Amino acid sequence: MRSLAYLNKYFYKYRWHLIPGILFVVISNVFGVLPAQVIRVAFNLVSENIQIYHLYTGFERQEVIYQIFGSSLLLFGALVLVLALIRGLFLFFMRQTIILMSRHIEYDLKNEIYAHYQKLSLAFYRRHNTGDLMNRVTEDVSRVRMYLGPGIMYAINTVVLFILTVYAMLSVNGRLTFFSLLPMPVLVFSIYYVNNIIEHRSEKIQERLSALSSFVQENISGIRVIKSYVREGFVNERFTAESEQYKDHSMELTRVQALFFPMMLLLVGLSNVLIVYIGGVEVMKGNITSGNIAEFVVYLGQLTFPVMSLGWVSSLIQRAAASQKRINEFLHQEPEIISPAVPPKKVDGQIVFDKVNFTYPDTGIEALKNISFTVNPGELVAVIGRTGSGKSTLANLLMRMYDVTDGEIRIDNTPLKQLNLEGYRAQIGFVPQEVFLFSDTIANNIAFSADTLDIPAVEQAAKDAAVYHNIMELDQQFSTLIGERGVTLSGGQKQRVSIARAIIKQPQILIFDDCLSAVDTRTEEQILGNLGRIMKGKTSIIIAHRISTIRSADKILVMDEGRIAEYGNHQELMRQKGIYFDLYEKQLLEEESPVTPES
Repeated sequence: MRSLAYLNKYFYKYRWHLIPGILFVVISNVFGVLPAQVIRVAFNLVSENIQIYHLYTGFERQEVIYQIFGSSLLLFGALVLVLALIRGLFLFFMRQTIILMSRHIEYDLKNEIYAHYQKLSLAFYRRHNTGDLMNRVTEDVSRVRMYLGPGIMYAINTVVLFILTVYAMLSVNGRLTFFSLLPMPVLVFSIYYVNNIIEHRSEKIQERLSALSSFVQENISGIRVIKSYVREGFVNERFTAESEQYKDHSMELTRVQALFFPMMLLLVGLSNVLIVYIGGVEVMKGNITSGNIAEFVVYLGQLTFPVMSLGWVSSLIQRAAASQKRINEFLHQEPEIISPAVPPKKVDGQIVFDKVNFTYPDTGIEALKNISFTVNPGELVAVIGRTGSGKSTLANLLMRMYDVTDGEIRIDNTPLKQLNLEGYRAQIGFVPQEVFLFSDTIANNIAFSADTLDIPAVEQAAKDAAVYHNIMELDQQFSTLIGERGVTLSGGQKQRVSIARAIIKQPQILIFDDCLSAVDTRTEEQILGNLGRIMKGKTSIIIAHRISTIRSADKILVMDEGRIAEYGNHQELMRQKGIYFDLYEKQLLEEESPVTPES
C-alpha cells in the first residue's frame, strides 16, 4: 500500500467526489439492512396468523383474518420493494461520484506520466524500451483506476455493510451471531495469504506484458527488414515463446483465483448451516423467533457478496499496488538535464567548446576527449571523420541532450547549463542523422515546430530543401499522409522533409547531422546553396561523410577517435596531407572509378 500512497494527493483534489460517495455508500447500506428486519416481522406475522387462522376454522372471522393477513403481506412486500428502490437510487449516486472520481484521476495520472516523460533526458530513453513506457501509461494506469473506482467503492461498501449487518445481528442474538461469523477469521487469513501470492504473480504478469508489447512494437516498426530477410517464421516463433511465458504467468494467477473463490463459497455455505442449526436450538429455547432465523439468513446473504468481493477487491488492490510501484519508478526519476529558472535569452550564435570530455552514462564509452574549438556567429563549420569518431556526440551535446562529463560549452559567452533550455532549443534547427517523421500530413511534419500551419511558409521551406517538386507529384501533395516513421517516402525525400522542418524555424543556429547522405550531389548543391542564403549571418554546423558537402565551409573539424585530429579550411587541410587529405583522395578515386557490370 505504500506505493498507492502516491495517489493521496488526488483523493484530496477530488474530495468533493469521494466524501459524498462515502455518504451515499452508508445511506444505501442502511436501506440494504432494513429489508431483513421487515422480513423478520413478516415471517413472525405469518407463523402467528397461521395459528390464529386455524383457531377460527368454521367461523366467519376466518375470512376476515385471511384478508388482513394477505393485505399485511402485500404491504410488507411493497415496503421491501420501496426500500430496494431507495437503495438502488443511492447506489446510482455512489457510482456517479466514486467511479467518476476514478475517471478524473485516471485522466490526471496519464497526463502527469506523459508530462514527466517529456521532461526525462535522452539517456532515460536509451535505457528503457518503448513498449515498457507505453505499458506503464496505459495498462498500469488502467489497473490503478480499477482500484480507485470499483476497488475503493466495493471496499467501503463491504466495510460499511459488514458493520451495519453485524450490529443488527448482535442486537438480535449474540450466540447466533458468533457461530454464523465463525468461519470469517479463516476467510480473512486465507485472503491475506493468497493476496501475497496474487501480488507477486501480478508483477510477473506486468513484466511479461511489457516485454510482449515491446517485442510487438519493435517488430512492427521493423517489418520491412523482417520481410526483406524472410524472417517471418522466426519472428512468429519468438512471439509464440513470449506469449507462452505471458500465458504461463497468467495461468498461475488464474489457478490461485480458481481455488480461492470456491473456498469462500464453502465457508459462506458453512455459515448458513450454522445459522439454521444454532438458530433452531435458540428458537426451541425461546431466545429468538423463527423470523430471526429468516432475518439472519438474509443478513448472511447480504454479506455473501461483500465477502466474495473482498477477494476480488484485494486482488484489485494488489494489482494496482504492483502497477503503481512500476509507475512510481519512473515518476520518481529526476531528469539528468534540468533547465535553470531563468528567462529565455536571444542567441547570436557564438559557440565555444572548452576542453570538453564526454562519456556516455549508459554504456561507459568515452566519446569525446579534450575537445576545444570556437565557432563565431555567421560561420559555417563542418565536422568530418570516420564512423564512431564522435561527430554525432558533438551535435547531441550542443543540443544539450546530454551534459558534458568535463569541460564546458558556452553559447555567446554563457555556459550552456545556465541557459533556459526551451528558449535555447527554440532557436536551433536540428536535423538528426536518424530522420523521424510523424504519421501525419507532409505539411504538418514540416510545420511541426510552429503553433499554426502557414502553408506559404511550408511551401517555401520545401523549395529551400529541394523537395517541393517531389511533394507536388503526389496525389494529395502537401496533404499526403505519411506512414509511420515516413515509410511511404524514400530515404532522400525523408531527409529533405526533415531539412525543411528545420529551415521553417528560421533558426539562429542550424545543425545538420549527416542528413544529406541519401541525397544526390546535384540536389545536395542546391540545398547547400539555399542554406547559404537562408543562414547568412547565422551559425551553421554540418556533420558529413562526403567532403564535397563541406569543402566550402569556413572551418572544418576532422574527428578521429573522439579527438580533433585536424582543424582548418579545405585548402589548409589539403596542404597538411593528413587524415582529411586521405579521405579526399579515397572519395575522389571512388567517384572516378568506373562501375564494372557483372558478367
